[in-house]
Amino acid sequence: MSRERLAPVPASDEYYDLGSFGHSITTTSADAQIWFNRGLIWVYSFNHVEGAYCFEQAIAHDPACAVAYWGLAYAVGPNYNKPWEKFDQGDLHTCVQRGYDASRQAKKYAGNATPLEQALIDAIQFRFPTNQPATDYPALNKGYAVAMKPVYDEFGSDLDVATLYADALMNMTPWALWDLFTGKPNPMAPTMEVKAVLEKALALEEDGANLNPGLLHLYIHFIEMSPTPELGINAADHLRDLVPDAGHIHHMPTHLDILMGDWRRSIASNHKSTLADDKYFRKSGANNFYTFYRLHDYHSLIYAAMFAGKSKVALEAVTRMESTVPEEVLRIQSPPMADWLEQFMSIRIHVMVRFGMWEELKMKALPRDQSLYAGTTAVTHYARGIAFAATGDVASAKKEQELFHQAWDRVPVSRLAYNGKIVDVLQVAGAMLEGEIEYRCTNYDKAFVALRRAIDYEDKLPYSEPWSWMQPVRHAYAALLMEQGHLEEAAKTYRADLGMDTSIIRPCRHPNNVWSLKGYHECLVRLGKMDEAAVIEQPAKLALAVADVPIKASCFCRLDNSQSPQLLDQYSSNGKCC
Repeated sequence: MSRERLAPVPASDEYYDLGSFGHSITTTSADAQIWFNRGLIWVYSFNHVEGAYCFEQAIAHDPACAVAYWGLAYAVGPNYNKPWEKFDQGDLHTCVQRGYDASRQAKKYAGNATPLEQALIDAIQFRFPTNQPATDYPALNKGYAVAMKPVYDEFGSDLDVATLYADALMNMTPWALWDLFTGKPNPMAPTMEVKAVLEKALALEEDGANLNPGLLHLYIHFIEMSPTPELGINAADHLRDLVPDAGHIHHMPTHLDILMGDWRRSIASNHKSTLADDKYFRKSGANNFYTFYRLHDYHSLIYAAMFAGKSKVALEAVTRMESTVPEEVLRIQSPPMADWLEQFMSIRIHVMVRFGMWEELKMKALPRDQSLYAGTTAVTHYARGIAFAATGDVASAKKEQELFHQAWDRVPVSRLAYNGKIVDVLQVAGAMLEGEIEYRCTNYDKAFVALRRAIDYEDKLPYSEPWSWMQPVRHAYAALLMEQGHLEEAAKTYRADLGMDTSIIRPCRHPNNVWSLKGYHECLVRLGKMDEAAVIEQPAKLALAVADVPIKASCFCRLDNSQSPQLLDQYSSNGKCC
């Protein structure tokens, strides 16, 4: 191995509570078995950094354990959220060398392994055919998936083999198994083969399918972009709380909770997720790639709270999140952490817009380092422009609009917003700000054209859960339509946002959200459609009862509801990062 081997740590030492899942391996060491189980759980939980550490501990306890080297090679390779294309050159060279060395060590010791372990070891060689980075990543991904096929054919009744084969197939076209606009499988992806593998494995309940975190996790990712994400709810409920100290496992079911509009359950599970993640942060710090997942889990909590109208939950979570991201982490060059993490630094600003904190926004300071926080700088100008427009200061709003465009031009194209880029997400901001300013200038037709353009940009963002634009433009558009008396169009917009028809893609529907429930009910009453209004009156009442701010419109930008109640001072800090 090219890296210095770790000193063995007794498995009996205090460690995270990862539940009881495991996979029996060939080893002479009980400690190696425990560390291997931990490594497998962590990679199934998408904490590949900790997974690699655990596999290295298994090796330290049993240097001849072939499958422990396989685990290390698997952990340092690509995954669904970090395919080969997203490695920077330094990270890529390091991981390829580690993976190559580990896979060859696995092969070296494979003589004493079981036939199943030998088959996995043979397949992992195709993920690292040389110790130099490849140039044709699709071919590399396909080569590994093809190599896993005979492993699955022979050992497919083993749930971990099924999971690993499905993972290999999914990584051929990550986040592209389905066409969101047709609702059909992507013809360039092995979608139906993935479906067959996962659902056959999930049917093996007596063999522990409902206790396998990797299998359940992958099924959520498989089904969430489909037109029927509700089919994954049972798997999600089995996964929920399965691995107590793995924050991302608590979080994953909420990918479906959000799509179903189960905002309170999403808040509860993501809160548990952040508590587990904070435990990991206290022990391991922020200087690791799992920080991306920690912030994603926080983001999901905040997003759900926003749709539930729970400002205190959202702002408390923002403050907790920001406290775990020291600026020096964003300055790490390899992997380029600012590219991965800066998207989360503007979340507070989106929350402030959602809850109409106009006076606070007008005083919101710009980041000290506007190069490091390039995207946050642009979002700050956008939000200040919205705030000035909403309070009638159009001249200041236009100044912020100009500054927004200048800042937007300075955002590096490498800055990510999950599966998309911050520069593309800012298209939504630009069109929304234009619409708000035109509206305050009483250029209503121009305003609505701009807002419809913002909606189009929003709908066409690459899939992510949560969506990379945090407040649906439809909420502002419909609120302003109502103000101008366009009730039928407003009702149509609310209906689409609530997912009460199929006029927009599945991920852009937000069932049961308090903002559209309130707006749609008001529309129906004003239109005299009392029978329809009665149908949603009770859901609207429940949603309004859950919210912690009075909600009189779907957006605080509506002129007759332009000022939100004052939020508690401790929840409106400027944020540690800026």
